[in-house]
Amino acid sequence: MRKSGFGLALLALLGGSLLVRSQQNAAPAPPPQGGRGQGQPGGGRGGRGGRPPGRKVVLAWADTRNGIAQHDSVSHALATIERLGYESGLWDTHIRTDSNIASYHPLMTTGQPASGGPSLANVDAIFFMGHREVPIDDQQKADLLKFVHDDGKGFVAAHVGLTALMSWPEFGEMLGGQFQDHPYGSVAGSVINEDPNFPATRHLPAVFNLTDEFYQPKNFSREKSRVLLRLDTSKLPPNQNLLNKDGDFPLAWAKMYGQGRVFFGSFAHDAKTWDNPDVYHIYFEAIRWALKLTDGDVTPRPFPGAAK
Repeated sequence: MRKSGFGLALLALLGGSLLVRSQQNAAPAPPPQGGRGQGQPGGGRGGRGGRPPGRKVVLAWADTRNGIAQHDSVSHALATIERLGYESGLWDTHIRTDSNIASYHPLMTTGQPASGGPSLANVDAIFFMGHREVPIDDQQKADLLKFVHDDGKGFVAAHVGLTALMSWPEFGEMLGGQFQDHPYGSVAGSVINEDPNFPATRHLPAVFNLTDEFYQPKNFSREKSRVLLRLDTSKLPPNQNLLNKDGDFPLAWAKMYGQGRVFFGSFAHDAKTWDNPDVYHIYFEAIRWALKLTDGDVTPRPFPGAAK
């Protein structure tokens, strides 16, 4: 497997090793010796002294109040994203489970303007795990599209994020697809790496095994998104609920939406899967790419054909 120099350094920092093929889930690594933010290279948070130059800000947004089946893994996923940014020193994370902050002018519960805190005016990317009908109004919807399309900010969604805002077609257009179902439930699947050169997938082998609840997207087009990973349905029992009878089952993709970079990954349903170094490294690199700290080709490509 090809790995970037930075990827190797990060894995050394986090104490991770790439273990997807054997499905060995490593626990999150402890912080560097001496404590977080105490003179460690790249670690720590801006705090009152100000954010270090060049450090980005990520809003980890997960409003799940209207979810049909609550996912216990969401909290751990948000904590993992915060840890990755904190220990790498690349970004600070605001974790929010309300949707008020999805605005350029968020309000307090009293209706008065918020006194500081995160908003679309002061973050560089969103990591999103909203569930089903996330409560945002028309102005917030316009703000969110502008944030990505016009301002060129990043948007990375994981797993349940595909189920969000399905009554709002423009969100599905921005994301690249919408949730159809998970026809296999939780299953041990074979995943094909279609693009080993993209930052979020270059650490992965050509084919690897993973047990997860794989989401099947609808309203998805390979003419608008670059598929990075797909499920090899030929290795699973026949399923009449598959939308694409040719075996095309995208699991991760990247695309442009106007000036902004958008990434979706189907992983991960279980909290323990977020401790798998290969899985969290996907999102670490996806966020780096969305923040424009790395580059990757998102030219759409046709389905290469079913695995043989």
